[in-house]
Formats: sequence, structure tokens, C-alpha cells
Amino acid sequence: MSKPRPMPSDTTQPRRANVTRALPLAAIAIVAVAGAFLLGDALSFETLAENREALIAFRDSHFVATALAFVAVYIVIVAFSLPGATVATLTGGFLFGLFPGVLFNVLGATIGACVIFLAARRGLGEALAARMEASEGQVRKIKAGIDANQWEMLFLIRLVPVVPFFVANLVPALVGVPLGRFAITTFLGIIPGGLVYTSVGSGLGEVLAAGETPDLGVIFEPHILLPLFGLCVLAALPIVLRAVRGRKED
Repeated sequence: MSKPRPMPSDTTQPRRANVTRALPLAAIAIVAVAGAFLLGDALSFETLAENREALIAFRDSHFVATALAFVAVYIVIVAFSLPGATVATLTGGFLFGLFPGVLFNVLGATIGACVIFLAARRGLGEALAARMEASEGQVRKIKAGIDANQWEMLFLIRLVPVVPFFVANLVPALVGVPLGRFAITTFLGIIPGGLVYTSVGSGLGEVLAAGETPDLGVIFEPHILLPLFGLCVLAALPIVLRAVRGRKED
């Protein structure tokens, strides 16, 4: 008579669950590292310049298929943090013009951002947010401050050009931001920068034909940077007013 199989210990199942939750984020990290080494030269201005005529011909013959394929590639680039996001944004303007190019760029970036957000939240964010919520003292105050200003903070990290896109995708997942709020602020928050780069991409044909590279520093020029700074001030204003009001009540 065979002996009954011993039941797994109480700690085995939680460990397996933690490993399972971390798998999507681990896969993204592995693909990101591999992509940095393998695709660094493939997704470049040189590649775009070499294939621009073929891309234009395919777009003219199969516009819908080109648009769907472009958005899908953009989603993969963002979701796996692959190199070439800037080139992809410029390509959107190059192939589709300012509009609907900016719509395709923003849509692909938003969906890709949501993919990595969900992977990070499932792997680390839920447990970390729960620990912060259960903590006492300064940690709990920080979490409460983030929760009270989520909309404003999410818009700020999207509007400020110096915040890396990858960081802006991960941080909200680690502090318990709802998916819907993250998606809305991502879509709306990246529109200003998306308009700038898509506009540069819409004139990329002449630049590539001349054997030159586009000026990506345009976003830091005063006529572009000052309006972005104004939007950042508007996004931060409710946070400041709320903080001042809280001090007066204390």
C-alpha cells in the first residue's frame, strides 16, 4: 500500500505564487537586456533611411495594414523597453504625417506602457503597495501623500521631459495607482511631447534624403520648453495649494 503523498508546506505555495507573479516582469527585463545588445543598430536612423522608399511604397499600397503593424511594433518596443522608441515616434510622423501619426504614436506608447505597468504591478507593485499601506510613521505618510495627489503626480512625470519613460511606467505600478488612471494620464500626458517629435518626423523625408539626422534637441528650445513648463506648473498647482491648505489647517 503506497504511502500518502506529503502535503506541501505552508510556505511553498506563497513562494510559488511570488515566482509566478514575477515571471512577466522578469521576461520583460530579459528581453530588454537582449534587445539592447541585439537591436541597437537595427532600430536606427540609418535603417530607416535605407528602407524609407520601401516603407512608403508599402504604406501607399496597404495603409491599414501598415498602420496596424506600426502600432503593434511600437507597443512591443515600449512594453519591452527596447531601443528605438524615438526612431519609432519619428517614423510615425514620417509615414503618416502629423495626424494621424501622433495618434498612432500616442496609442502605441500608451498600450505598451500599460503592459509594463501591469507586469510590474503584478510582480512587485501589489505587495509593495500593501506593505506601504500597512506601515506606520513616515512611510504611511508618503503613501498617503502619493494617493492624495495621484492625478497631478502622474501628469507631472509625463510632462517633464527629463523623466525617463521607463521610470514613469514603473513608479506608478509600485505605489498602487489604478490602471485606468495610469492609462488616462499616460495618453494625455505624452501628447505634447508626441506632437513635437511627430512634427519633426513629418519632415523627416527631406532630412533623410539629404543624408542628415533630425535635430532631437528641438524639445529643449524655448518655444517648445516654455509651454511644457507651463503645463507642468498647472499640473503641480493643485499639489501646492493642497499642501498650503493642509499647513493652515494644522
